[in-house]
Amino acid sequence: MDERLWLKKYPVRWNLEYPGITLYEQIRRAAAENQELIALVFMGTEISYRRMLENIDRMAAALADLGVEKGDRVALMLPNCPQYVYTYYACMKLGAIVVQMNPLYVAAEVEFILRDSGAKIFVGVDAVIDSFLQVRHKVDLEQVIIVRLLWSEVAGENLWYDELLKKYPPHSPVAQIDPKEDVAVFQYTAGTTGRPRAAMLTHYNLVANVTQIKEWLKDWIKLNFAEKGRQHYGLGILPLFHSYGMTCVMNTGLVLPSAQVLLPRFDVEELLNAIVKYRPALFPAVPTIYTAVANHPSLESFNIHGIVEICNSGAAPMPLEVMSRFERDTGSKMLEGYGLSEASPVTHCNPLTGERKPGSVGLPYPDTDCKIVDLVDGVTEMEVGREGELLIKGPQVMKGYWNRPEENAEVLRDGWLYTGDIARMDEEGYFYIVDRKKDMVIVGGYNVFPREVDEVLFEHPKIAEAVTAGVPDKYYGEVMKAYVVLQEGEAAVEEEIIEFCARRLARYKLPRQVEFRRELPKSAVGKILRRELAREGQKKKK
Repeated sequence: MDERLWLKKYPVRWNLEYPGITLYEQIRRAAAENQELIALVFMGTEISYRRMLENIDRMAAALADLGVEKGDRVALMLPNCPQYVYTYYACMKLGAIVVQMNPLYVAAEVEFILRDSGAKIFVGVDAVIDSFLQVRHKVDLEQVIIVRLLWSEVAGENLWYDELLKKYPPHSPVAQIDPKEDVAVFQYTAGTTGRPRAAMLTHYNLVANVTQIKEWLKDWIKLNFAEKGRQHYGLGILPLFHSYGMTCVMNTGLVLPSAQVLLPRFDVEELLNAIVKYRPALFPAVPTIYTAVANHPSLESFNIHGIVEICNSGAAPMPLEVMSRFERDTGSKMLEGYGLSEASPVTHCNPLTGERKPGSVGLPYPDTDCKIVDLVDGVTEMEVGREGELLIKGPQVMKGYWNRPEENAEVLRDGWLYTGDIARMDEEGYFYIVDRKKDMVIVGGYNVFPREVDEVLFEHPKIAEAVTAGVPDKYYGEVMKAYVVLQEGEAAVEEEIIEFCARRLARYKLPRQVEFRRELPKSAVGKILRRELAREGQKKKK
């Protein structure tokens, strides 16, 4: 790249030094410096840094005794709970690889990931275990460990998590790990063939991303964390099995240091009550969570205005109308950013100090080079303001996909990560994500980016949530279809929504169909699943 336009007004240092340590060493240092501070809060129980580290070491001793060694895969299918944190860092100590699994996976997904990863140990929770039990006899596991939250019966030969913590002392071996080469996490993400694929994230990738986040927020950290021994809280509403929650909530929050209030499921009133009680200054979340807060009919009664200073939004595009309303009603500053599982995940963010550009994902993180290339040849660099595929190179970029040589060759080329996202860069180096390359819809020969239509729908005063996708059409090939959730108590008809869009969009971009729903399908992190709706539309036409 000839010129990094973003460096003209760059808010922090561009080049950083990254500690060559493991994730276990990172948490061990944080615990040693803050032993008596609270590290975790779960269902009213407060756990100190001292006790957290002790339980990490106890779990490491248990896993080592069960035969877990460096390079072995340990599957975690847990909601946000202390046992997730303990097991994650215990694996980091032993050099084992954490296989991230969503507790809401269906049986086929559970079976595929356990087989694909070659997991040796499975750690699940009794509250959400049925999908695993359906395929348990089909996979080759050495041990099954169950966390008892409901204390319900679980069929089969199991080890009980609470008993392991009591049985083993807080002493275990520490593996010899090369942070740059040794993989810490298999982070599963959607594949080009439809099968999930595991992004191999090294210790160095994940520690580097924490270092970048801390540099990006350094002025805020200096102001808020200057007083040693002061208790801070953060909100763990993002699932830790997702890369966003793993890095921005757990790995970063715990080293600040900031106690993480772990919420195992999203309930908007529980979230608002937690904000009132713990008064977190930093609140990372996704647009659907911020939308739910902004749309809550009794938001004003919670009196959260001014409590949360910074809201980091990622994982999906933030509708401008929602951002404006959220900031107005809460007094928070919204920093929209961008990332992907293959990059640990954060690569861009709007600056805390300096110009924020609503609708933009901001500037690249330190040491993160970016360029926009032609969608067809994947090589020709686009001019400023022109759309193309976003390419990224930086210390947080994955080692590659597990057992996917063909996809590695496609996605990792000459040191660049091909993101599959369509983006543009302005003359000041701010980046704008236009849409996913695969989500682009061609209507009568014209390219339509669904996000642009989504933004218009969110401006409608009756709409709470909306998303668009392409569906087959005999004349145009494809047309846009809108899936809409109305605000509570509102009513609307298809023609009203289309007419609203017609005043704001070119004719070929208009949704030709509108389907009203009570809710939209979402991923575990709260991202609206556009492709699932697109697949539904394809099936209905067949």
